[in-house]
Amino acid sequence: MKKFRKVLDGLTTSSPGVTLGSPSCGSAAGTPTAVPTPKDIDIQETLLSENFQLCKTVRHGFPYQPTALAFDPVQKILAIGSRSGGVRILGGPGVDCYCQHESGAAVLQLQFLINEGALVTACADDTLHLWNLRQRRPAVLHSLKFNRERITFCHLPFQSKWLYVGTERGNTHIVNIESFILSGYVIMWNKAIELSTKTHPGPVVHLSDSPKDEGKLLIGFESGTIVQWDLRVKKADFRIYYDEAIHSVSWHHEGKQFMCSHSDGSLTLWNLRNTSKPFQVTFPHGKIQKDGRKESCKPILKVEYKTLRSSEPFVIFSGGLSYDKAGRRPTLTIMHGKAITVLEMDYPIVEFMVLCETPYINEVQEPYAVVVLLEKDLIVVDLTQSNFPVFENPYPMDVHESPVTCTAYFADCPPDIIPILYSIGAKHKKTGYSQKEWPITGGTWTLGSHTYPEIIITGHADGSVKFWDASAITLQMLYKLKTSKVFEKPKLGEGRAAELVEEDPFAVQMVSWCPQSRIFCVVGISAHIILYRFSKNDANTQIVSLEVRLQCEPEEIITPSEHENNPCFSEPGSHSPQPHHQYPVSPGSRTPESAKDSVPCLKVKERVVRVPPGYQSDLVIQLLWVDGEPPQQITSLDINSAYGLLAFGNCNGLAVVDYLQKAVLLCMSTLDLYGATDPYQRLTRSPRRNRQSTSDFCMRGLSNFYSDSKKRIRTSYQSLTELTDNQQSVDMERSKSPTSVHYPTALHNDPRVLPEPVASLRASHCSPVFYLLDNDHVNGHCTSPISQSCSAGKPRIPMGPEGPRLSRRGPGRPPFRKAQSAACMEISLPVSHTEVGHASRRAMLQQFHGVTMYSHDEHHTTTSYCWSERESRENSFSRSRSSSVSSIDRDTKEAITTLQFGESYGRKSDALPTPCLWVGTSLGVVQLIPMSIPTDQEERMEEPVTIGPSGAVQMLKGSVLRFGFMDYMGTVIQSPYEVWRDLNAPEDPDRPRRRKLVNFSPSSSQDACGEGHLAVVCSERQAKVFLMPSQSCLFVHNITESSFVLRADVVSVCNSVCLACFCANGHVMTLSLPSLRPLMDVNYLPLTDMRIARTFCFTNGGQALYLSSPTEIQRITYSQEMCDNLQEMLGELFTPIETPEAQNRGFLKGFFGGNAQTFDREELFGEAAAGKASRSLAQHIPGQGGMEGMKVAAGGVVGELARARIALDERGQRLGELEDRTALMMTSAETFSKHAHELMLKCKDKKWYQF
Repeated sequence: MKKFRKVLDGLTTSSPGVTLGSPSCGSAAGTPTAVPTPKDIDIQETLLSENFQLCKTVRHGFPYQPTALAFDPVQKILAIGSRSGGVRILGGPGVDCYCQHESGAAVLQLQFLINEGALVTACADDTLHLWNLRQRRPAVLHSLKFNRERITFCHLPFQSKWLYVGTERGNTHIVNIESFILSGYVIMWNKAIELSTKTHPGPVVHLSDSPKDEGKLLIGFESGTIVQWDLRVKKADFRIYYDEAIHSVSWHHEGKQFMCSHSDGSLTLWNLRNTSKPFQVTFPHGKIQKDGRKESCKPILKVEYKTLRSSEPFVIFSGGLSYDKAGRRPTLTIMHGKAITVLEMDYPIVEFMVLCETPYINEVQEPYAVVVLLEKDLIVVDLTQSNFPVFENPYPMDVHESPVTCTAYFADCPPDIIPILYSIGAKHKKTGYSQKEWPITGGTWTLGSHTYPEIIITGHADGSVKFWDASAITLQMLYKLKTSKVFEKPKLGEGRAAELVEEDPFAVQMVSWCPQSRIFCVVGISAHIILYRFSKNDANTQIVSLEVRLQCEPEEIITPSEHENNPCFSEPGSHSPQPHHQYPVSPGSRTPESAKDSVPCLKVKERVVRVPPGYQSDLVIQLLWVDGEPPQQITSLDINSAYGLLAFGNCNGLAVVDYLQKAVLLCMSTLDLYGATDPYQRLTRSPRRNRQSTSDFCMRGLSNFYSDSKKRIRTSYQSLTELTDNQQSVDMERSKSPTSVHYPTALHNDPRVLPEPVASLRASHCSPVFYLLDNDHVNGHCTSPISQSCSAGKPRIPMGPEGPRLSRRGPGRPPFRKAQSAACMEISLPVSHTEVGHASRRAMLQQFHGVTMYSHDEHHTTTSYCWSERESRENSFSRSRSSSVSSIDRDTKEAITTLQFGESYGRKSDALPTPCLWVGTSLGVVQLIPMSIPTDQEERMEEPVTIGPSGAVQMLKGSVLRFGFMDYMGTVIQSPYEVWRDLNAPEDPDRPRRRKLVNFSPSSSQDACGEGHLAVVCSERQAKVFLMPSQSCLFVHNITESSFVLRADVVSVCNSVCLACFCANGHVMTLSLPSLRPLMDVNYLPLTDMRIARTFCFTNGGQALYLSSPTEIQRITYSQEMCDNLQEMLGELFTPIETPEAQNRGFLKGFFGGNAQTFDREELFGEAAAGKASRSLAQHIPGQGGMEGMKVAAGGVVGELARARIALDERGQRLGELEDRTALMMTSAETFSKHAHELMLKCKDKKWYQF
């Protein structure tokens, strides 16, 4: 245990983040006497680097882009392969395992070693892998890489250790599963076909052994050739040449017939007695036309021919529909006798497999279900009922029902919230499922000891929100909320209005949830906020709507009358501006696009609606169009149930709403919030003569970020598409020791009259929008700029005369469109100075900003360019005098990036904590806004809440991401909340409902330490810990210089707290609190997809999650304790089960040749008989430690008990055999003694001469 005592004398004055326009962090002078000095703060930090380890825990959802399917009929587990090389293995509840091939090659085929606890995968890189499933985390035992031939089909007979592998050249190789070495036995394609055949038969598309004789191998070639090969005599029994290409073959269990599916939509049935022509040819979906010809049909990709004892066989196939029926959905056809049932699927069929009772192919199959793997779903059809119902899927396969647009993760929730949500959600579940239990029941799973309530919330593009129970590393949907029910359906207009209709107008952008008060807030992409309250009772309600005009451009105010009529431009001292309620103009009015004003994007239902139990809408807040420009997306949100307040912001400003009184308390631009404490010099702009319509920058749908969608990106960063990706790499010289510079209030047109540091600063501040160069390149390598002033004592190091120059648009160049949001400014990710990495990451960041509208480092106090001081002055001077570009050059919008309500000290002189709102901006500015809230319940509903936006201002590098508060004992101070009460419950006159507040005051548990608390602030570049109310900077840590932080949160781990960060370069870091000491830094996940950046979130308990694909949620942990307990939490894939015995087929069937013939494959394929295969044909790659190493490494109680049981059984068997041999020897000894005694008696009286 390590104690940290920090003294501020001379420490924070040298920190790189000095507050501009505010007292220095290095002085605590003037603080109240009740506040302890830093040397009196004694916080014991218990977290060490040994407490952290990063590893994946479990993956939920549907496997993205599936390619293959396999089922073990004895173990009853299912495996799904994907295009990215992943393998998902599913069993009973809790049994869900994910494996990944290191090569990332697509999985072509899967083959279980039935009841052996192993799986063979064939990948697109022509490699076979053997996976050991007798451990909780499967691993590769062997790999075999084919060098000269491509794998097309694999077949592993039941209870065989020899795998048949068909190739693209038409050859068939045989692999020993135990050693994973090729046999010398090869069936060459030219030996399989007749010598007179002049054409190549094509790739091998089917391999199977005959149910009647295991020594006969049926080989199907793509061209339509079928050969039955006798493995013993090494020659073909018969050859079939058919005109149509073959897709699949399926045997009758007696081995006398087999069925083929073809490319013309036909099914052919062949009898082994006569292979010259098919016994039967059918076109299941091909009708005879008037001219007597058959309709042309699509190929039948797969057919299964399964028999039953009590009825006629099943013929199940996919495809085969007529080409004339365009637009029909993919189908699975079930033929049972004369009945034909066509099941339409929502997505294309990838693979299907019939589940049968027996693993033996020479027995009556008795099918009971069909597993159908679709492109985006997994369904199981019940074959035992005539209407073929679908089983209810216990796995969370519908995470992607609508594309996921945001996520939230809550650990250690109140224990009663999950049962309540489940009981409400269960009432709305679908019906019509099969009454039987889910047939995939393999593996074992037990509820671990380290479990606590966890909830995952996902927001979707269609406006729906799903609550998931994520306790004990499982996932089950609890409750679904549809936010679109609050609004009227958008009406399609004409002309350009129709083009502007949002494809996903209700898409969820972010969510905020208070589990204690059960208040839920949803932010939509159409600049709307919906506040929900939870109730167990249904109600008839009128949806209250507030409309806010948050389109603040104070530099364009011309007359005082406009200023007075617009609440956005209220004076900083004003507290309660009048809100904008419903306007008479509706969104569906025929207002010209350029004249749209005071109109929201969506129309709220005005009638009384009946809402079911669950989350019920209480308030809708919408931002309005202003002068033909759409409202900007909301970038930050916070809600506090104890205060009854909701705050949100975007790149235009901040608004605070009292949702109890349904009133707007504050609505002003970011510039107005500062007042006289503005740390930046704001230069006014000339008014725009012609305000162009920026409808094209209106918020577009989010589903374009998914690869399966054909939608195009049409978001507010379209203006950046004019830039080319060819960037010039420019080295940057970072400021070493920033200093505080106070800006002059007057506007200086000539920077040469200013002091040198101020002139350098002017050049960097006054160019937030980048210009096109003469060679169409962007000037310099733009990283996320640093929010610091300038170099102390000397200007930046010049690059030299060959450095890039910044020039205005030349003649004939198209004008650079002004960016319409704060997110438009950032155009690159700060990675290595290489053009490829820079360009690709730049594009990804554009996508990220286009969705979340967070303005990472939009305008910072340090430019990322490195040009000489002379060039900088010239450009600054020329631009400042040019009126033609002033409207672009001076666009100084500052986005609100994070908000946090809490008890704090708004001013240094405050002796007691008061309700405050912490505001963080994209320029790295932190501002405290104190509030005055009536405490009495009656007064709270009548008296107004006063807000004074004149609190303290602090500075950090990069956009502010997160706030956190700690007391002097190192404990996290939670935000106050209101205990949940059902507003729709029947009134009890004896017990009137009153608000019950839970307040976590900073002075509640630290009387010995005095008043005050610590504030943790994290930005894209650095983290700081401030002492309140003195606002002194105790600790500062620069998190990253080459990248920037995407997500940060103050989380609890191992009964302590830390700061967890996820950077754009893929690093996951943790810092101790409050000392900000680095504890963990792991290069975990390179940012290759904006989906990860958009959905990554931390939670308590050392856990995090992100969307690894459009359909899958990946959960990880960075806690060593959880990594150690992970084996206990995971399920066992393999359970010891005795293999069912083969049925006794009887004397007559065996006598007449009906019984299957067995043969010794080892004798045929072994090295002694077949020799060795060519070394150049395939390369053996040993797995991780081989078989012995995996046996030692295999963990899990069930696995150990299974091995012990097997060992005891073998020992008991040997002891039994020994006992039998001992008894036999004793019997032989007794017989020998008896015969010896008889012989002795016989010869006893004889003389020697009588012998």
